[in-house]
Amino acid sequence: MTAHRNHHTDGQRHRRPVAFEPRAFEPFEGGPDPARVSEAAHLSARALVQGGRDAEDPAVHERLVHLTEREGLEAVAELWSHCPAVSLPGALWRLYALRSAILADPHRAAALFRDGRHAAPVARLVAGAAEPPGADQMVQMADSVLSGAFRGDFDMALERAAAFCRVISLGQSHHAEALEVSRPEPAASMLQRAQRLLGTAEDLEQAAAAWRGGTLD
Repeated sequence: MTAHRNHHTDGQRHRRPVAFEPRAFEPFEGGPDPARVSEAAHLSARALVQGGRDAEDPAVHERLVHLTEREGLEAVAELWSHCPAVSLPGALWRLYALRSAILADPHRAAALFRDGRHAAPVARLVAGAAEPPGADQMVQMADSVLSGAFRGDFDMALERAAAFCRVISLGQSHHAEALEVSRPEPAASMLQRAQRLLGTAEDLEQAAAAWRGGTLD
């Protein structure tokens, strides 16, 4: 893995985003050393966030937002997804995973957001999706949230993502209720997803509080 490189003589730093190479952290034949993988996860997360905060070039932020499209979500997951939810790599993983989920089906995300927004007006405003919330607006919001994480507003990015999860969770619950009689099994599955998403929202909110308190690492 390579963090943002210091190209400098002119004081400018961090012109390239991290390239994920999880296999570099497999020094033993039996598989990766959990302690070293955890260390790599935390170091890489700090490098990304700090590199984004230090960079003034919007192109750097753009590359960071699109990181998983170049490196693959699986590569990022391999390094970050097993970290505690309330940790820097755990929170960053949830931001990337949420954006990837929105991009995978923005029309469905928009439909669920529309169904949940009236039951959560405060969360809808915090999420910051444009009205009316269509597929394009979902993608714009996902990019805006993740970009904010690298512009110095990490806690706000986490809170916006949490708010989005809350609204979508309510939308899923609404859909589940509509299916409960005619299709009980899909309804139960959707309700479980809604509950998991609500848990993700709570994790992101705790991570935002920890970031403000200086304890998110």
